[in-house]
Amino acid sequence: MDWRSLLYGNFEELHRPNEVNDNNTVTNVTVQQGGTAFLHCNVHHLNEHTVTDTEISWIRRRDWHVLTSSTLIFTSDERFQVLHPEGSDDWTLQIKYVQERDNGTYECQISRSTGIFSLFVNLNVVTSEALILGRGEHHVDVGSIINLVCIIEKSPTPPQYVFWYHNNRMINHDTRCSVTVQTEPGPTESRLTIRQAVESDTGNYTCSASNTKPASIYVFVTEGDKMAAILRRKTSGSKRLLGHAGWTLLVTSSLILTR
Repeated sequence: MDWRSLLYGNFEELHRPNEVNDNNTVTNVTVQQGGTAFLHCNVHHLNEHTVTDTEISWIRRRDWHVLTSSTLIFTSDERFQVLHPEGSDDWTLQIKYVQERDNGTYECQISRSTGIFSLFVNLNVVTSEALILGRGEHHVDVGSIINLVCIIEKSPTPPQYVFWYHNNRMINHDTRCSVTVQTEPGPTESRLTIRQAVESDTGNYTCSASNTKPASIYVFVTEGDKMAAILRRKTSGSKRLLGHAGWTLLVTSSLILTR
């Protein structure tokens, strides 16, 4: 069995190890905020040199902080660790619970008698976001269907679960048979459906997933005639404001002309 499958809990999260040669190498790794980053440094191609006569260090380039030397850790941040199974050629810098501040370039520096060789890894930490289709509020009539669609964007790894909340209550497994949640992967899309909506379904609906910025929308459930009355009040209020503004403009213009 491959030692890497024993070392890492989620083998799919691993990036192919980067091999060091006589030319400096740059690779890119993208990790979702809150996830675990694996920055590989594979010393397979060291020609006649062996790992025992080679010093391998990880350096954070933004502040030139030497994070590790061999398996020794030179930072108080416990999220950093070197993974080097006995007998392997891979010296992996692991960063748990990555944050935006971890963005940047990391250098794997291989020091040997013939000189120093480096491999550079650009770590890009992204924050996935939820997006509910539609505007900031949604109006439906009593007895109709509430249909909300949430899309998870900027997520390198699709979330296993998407949660829906009505106000502060999670409703994915609501006891009402009229409430259903369907989630499709790649890109992740989750649909909340509430049939035969009632006035108590009015409120704030939030779509959220692990390590994802949530999104919300406010839903109004009202009787048809009540909704019409609300719209009429809004329209008449706008007209009053417009009429007041027009009258003010007319009076101001008259005063200017009479001067």
